[in-house]
Amino acid sequence: MSSADTQSQSQQAPRRRMGGPGHGMGGPVEKPENFSVSMGKLVKFTRKYIPATLLALVLGAIGTVFQVVGPDKLKDITNYIAKGLPEIINGKPVLRSIDMTSVEHVAYLLVGLYVGYALLSYIQSWIMATITQNTARELRDAISKKINKLPLKYFDKVSYGDVLSRITNDVDAIGQTLGQSLGALITSVTLFVGSLVMMFVNNVIMTLAAIGSSILGLVLMLVIMKVSQKYFVQQQLALGQVNGHVEEKYTGHIIVKAYSGEADSIKEFERYNQSLYESGWKSQFLSGLMMPVMNFIGNLGYVVVCVVGAVLVINNSITFGVIVAFMMYIRLFTQPLSQFAQAFQNLQRTAAASERVFGFLEEPEMADESQKQALLGRDSTGNPVPVKGDVEFDHVRFGYDPQTPVIHDFSASVKAGEKVAIVGPTGAGKTTMVNLLMRFYDLTGGTIRIDGVATNDVPRWNVHSQFSMVLQDTWVFRGSIYENVAYSKKGVTHADVERACAAVGLDRFIQTLPDGYDTKLDDKTSLSQGQRQLLTIARAMVQNAPILILDEATSSVDTRTEEVIQKAMDSLTVGRTSFVIAHRLSTIKNADMILVMDHGDIIERGTHDELLAKGGFYADLYNSQFAQTELTA
Repeated sequence: MSSADTQSQSQQAPRRRMGGPGHGMGGPVEKPENFSVSMGKLVKFTRKYIPATLLALVLGAIGTVFQVVGPDKLKDITNYIAKGLPEIINGKPVLRSIDMTSVEHVAYLLVGLYVGYALLSYIQSWIMATITQNTARELRDAISKKINKLPLKYFDKVSYGDVLSRITNDVDAIGQTLGQSLGALITSVTLFVGSLVMMFVNNVIMTLAAIGSSILGLVLMLVIMKVSQKYFVQQQLALGQVNGHVEEKYTGHIIVKAYSGEADSIKEFERYNQSLYESGWKSQFLSGLMMPVMNFIGNLGYVVVCVVGAVLVINNSITFGVIVAFMMYIRLFTQPLSQFAQAFQNLQRTAAASERVFGFLEEPEMADESQKQALLGRDSTGNPVPVKGDVEFDHVRFGYDPQTPVIHDFSASVKAGEKVAIVGPTGAGKTTMVNLLMRFYDLTGGTIRIDGVATNDVPRWNVHSQFSMVLQDTWVFRGSIYENVAYSKKGVTHADVERACAAVGLDRFIQTLPDGYDTKLDDKTSLSQGQRQLLTIARAMVQNAPILILDEATSSVDTRTEEVIQKAMDSLTVGRTSFVIAHRLSTIKNADMILVMDHGDIIERGTHDELLAKGGFYADLYNSQFAQTELTA
């Protein structure tokens, strides 16, 4: 419906900025208001996958243990080889043989460990990918079903883009980061603890030396992350300014050119662009230091292990194989440090996205009406009967905000087949009355009846099925012309669609299209505003409902197109109860009754001639439009 009457009645709730996944380590992370509650809701939603998730995490942990044991077995191979190498005793070489049997046994065991690690990691990845994608699919399904259960008043305070962001950005964030973060967190903890334990088992002194070198690098990494975080936040703000400026200026570039605002626009863009350059350069440079720092930690650890290990080997405190093992354990020990930070960031993003998604899923729904009977179009025995279209408004009261009534006391009786026009200034409550008639909102007081049946006593779908609508904003979806006209109506043939289009004068144009009524409406098939409007009138004609609503249906077309559309609408209203909302009063001269509204009340009612004769509010409106027409002519 047109929103002219609704915008002033509801407070716009503050929009929270939607965010998807971040842009790499060091970037700003959107934090949830309550991490544990958000993750608890996600766990509850995915509770049927908990056993499979635990299995995947256990397999990943076992595979990591296999990886951790690997260097210790390499140590054994190195020691077997070292024992078999020639040795200088009293200045003379003494030849010895390498125990190849023992080397082969350890080598086979080592191959088995690494194959097991790879296999278990693959199974873990497969299970987690399946779980996360199923979770994302089920969340999208839940959101899709939820949208149809939400009252329209929810969308008075929340933008459609907000809801769309939850279906796309937030669900994708959950699907992408949940599997990565859980698996990475478990394997990182196992790798870190396992490496540390194995290092202590091999040699305490070398372990303490390795930890000391790692702490130095860890401090450097934390300092870089703290500094870069500030610039990442600045980068996001600057990016938003650039995007906002581009969207605003280039959408309205005709106005910018007409008022010679190009220079100011360019100057403003350059300022935003420079800010984005500076913050982006600093954030990316500092973030880029993370990998060199991690490499520095590893290389420094290698140096420390080699020096300390050499001294211990000379003193016969350790074997040479321990040094080989420590060279690998240093890498395994430092690797989880960066993974911890990344996994925690992913969990933060998952929790923040979950908070928004489940906040949407927990919004109050429309009341369950499954117990109500479909009385409209049925007799007392339940057999189908045609709806005549008698409509009665009995002391209707309504307010989008209970404290601010919009409709104070609206009463009117409309006979089947009558054409009723509702006119008045912007904000008078015209579209609101149509919303109430369709049961898009529930009444605060009073009753609306169709054929004597109160609309509150029947399911909403039963009310909706009695109406056809032609709105100011034409809605055409991707699909064929036939599919657009026959939308949601069962049993509509091509002949039915062709008759409807011929009745509104659209048939000749459709015949010129390459595929006729099977032509797909997309970016390559352009329809004028008038043709779109005629298409929606044909759609309403095919629906063949007993009550018709025309809401500002000719407000956005030229005078000649308006005449064509008006003729099509006149043929559409024949035999139907019609409610017409129009600003152009010349289009409603033939209405059986005109209701003049102002501030939610009916201040005048009657035919066009009767209201002009009264010389009241309607006469002033009509004469002012007529005067404007004379001036423009």
